Amino acid sequence: MFEFAWPWMFALLPLPLLVWWLLPPFRARQASVQVPFFERLAAATGQTPQRGAVVLRRRAMQMIVAILIWLLIVAALARPQWVSDPVTHEISARDLILAVDISGSMDQSDFRNADGQMLTRLDGVKRVIKDFIARRHGDRIALILFGTKAYVQVPFTQDLATAQQLLAQTQVGMAGQQTAIGDTIGLAIKTFEKSTAKQRLLILLTDGNDTASRVPPEHAADIARQNGVVIYTIGVGDPAASGENRVDLGVLQGVASSTGGEFFRAEDGAQLEGVYADIDRLAPAKLQTLSWRPKLPLFQWPLGAAVVLSLLLWLALLMSSAWNHRRMLRHA
Repeated sequence: MFEFAWPWMFALLPLPLLVWWLLPPFRARQASVQVPFFERLAAATGQTPQRGAVVLRRRAMQMIVAILIWLLIVAALARPQWVSDPVTHEISARDLILAVDISGSMDQSDFRNADGQMLTRLDGVKRVIKDFIARRHGDRIALILFGTKAYVQVPFTQDLATAQQLLAQTQVGMAGQQTAIGDTIGLAIKTFEKSTAKQRLLILLTDGNDTASRVPPEHAADIARQNGVVIYTIGVGDPAASGENRVDLGVLQGVASSTGGEFFRAEDGAQLEGVYADIDRLAPAKLQTLSWRPKLPLFQWPLGAAVVLSLLLWLALLMSSAWNHRRMLRHA
């Protein structure tokens, strides 16, 4: 569709007429022909010398071309453009953090993947999470690893390949042997501080109970709720175990419910894959629709035409002046 971006520029169309009417005409002094005995010559011809001016006649073609040039200049100032059909693009309005326990207990080889192969808990979790990350197109994703301490392995990014690569480099014990669930939630809240996403989701996976946090998980979950962070917790440990290897299902359930999330239990790869599918279903990504109409500027065409007409008019006047000069020389 053709349209003008600045149609109000057409208000300039009568400007030359206003200049014509309101401003005084342009005057130029030119050397006159000096005649000896001018007064006697004037008396002999019966004329009285007086001041005067000669108004040069403008050709009709000159005025027509000047009007066309002005119309083209004003049309260019109005910014003509071709506006195409609307283009819409949907992007996710969600930031998602994966918090993965890499404490010493994640090195136990009791995690059965979908093929029935026994793996260490961390290796089995990494395989499932890798596929989960691959489906996060449009989401901004971050990865937090925790043990005795928690740290951000991958800040918010949409580069899913890099996130998968850094996850693959994760090893048990890199953050210590104990488990700090409360501090991990606190770090996630801090990571979300600069997020402007409408949906902020933390998925926390652990196989132990909290033994190293300075902030209790329940208190950290309450702060997360106040900051609009929803937490989904996944327990992959043995609740019948003791010490570090015992997963505290009650704490994980309380953390999830206090923030509006869900708690899941996963003992093998098939269950963990089902958990992530349930999270996709329970927390679908909120999409933000962006719409714009591509615009192709066309102002260069009337502007170029005005320049060409100006050059042609100048050449025509120059050639006409030269032709008149030659004609006068022939008759002289």
